Amino acid sequence: LGKSGRAENLLIPKAALEAMGAKFFHIDRGGDITFHGPGQLVCYPILDLERLGIGLREYIASLEEAVIRTTARYGIAAGRIAGASGVWIGEGATPDGEGRPRKICAIGVRSSRYVTMHGFALNVTTDLEWFSRINPCGFTDRGVTSIAAETGSQPSMQEVKQLVIRELATALQYEITSGS
Repeated sequence: LGKSGRAENLLIPKAALEAMGAKFFHIDRGGDITFHGPGQLVCYPILDLERLGIGLREYIASLEEAVIRTTARYGIAAGRIAGASGVWIGEGATPDGEGRPRKICAIGVRSSRYVTMHGFALNVTTDLEWFSRINPCGFTDRGVTSIAAETGSQPSMQEVKQLVIRELATALQYEITSGS
């Protein structure tokens, strides 16, 4: 749960989460509530925005752009929705048939003295059932999806990771090295 999150967006008791093997944390990043787990590519780039010569909003736009370009390589037409950070698949036919916007990547960033913390979580092969226990990012009228749900394929995490690194380096016009 982010610093601006609302506790009522957790739809089940904390004890029930723990019984399922999950843990609940309050964290100092932006955003509301999200899930991190297996099948997600969680990227927390640590960058000095002052050195890059960009502001926080431009940085977040670069993160979004890198994910948009990455998902496009899998034939997914993703984009932005005004007033909602992250990367979204627009309205239309969805795997669940609901035809509502669905988030494929959540973004929650913080910076201190121009150095970034936190980042984004791209759903690659994520078990989307976990999101039914929360109002993801505080939204009640939108869904969540993954690369696997959209394409029917199971891309390797290493493949997606390399694509994201390449696309983020392009978006930032900066060489990026990866951790693990």
